[in-house]
Amino acid sequence: MQTPKFLIADNSDYPEKMFILHTEFPRFLLDIETEELEWYDEFEEEPDMELEEEITELLKLAYAFFDKEMDSYEEEE
Repeated sequence: MQTPKFLIADNSDYPEKMFILHTEFPRFLLDIETEELEWYDEFEEEPDMELEEEITELLKLAYAFFDKEMDSYEEEE
């Protein structure tokens, strides 16, 4: 099965929350409102500058994905 790189996630226990799930390494769950991250992969060492830049870029892509998806929902209405 081919899995999308980003998924939008919600949960009925947290009806006001929206999340983005990143499915590739480094896997994480991003709370859109609070910008908190939950990591699902462990890093062998402290993130170096290269990894920090990669994470920053992934977060930009995650928010761009979210904005695009929300725009498409608004267009459907």
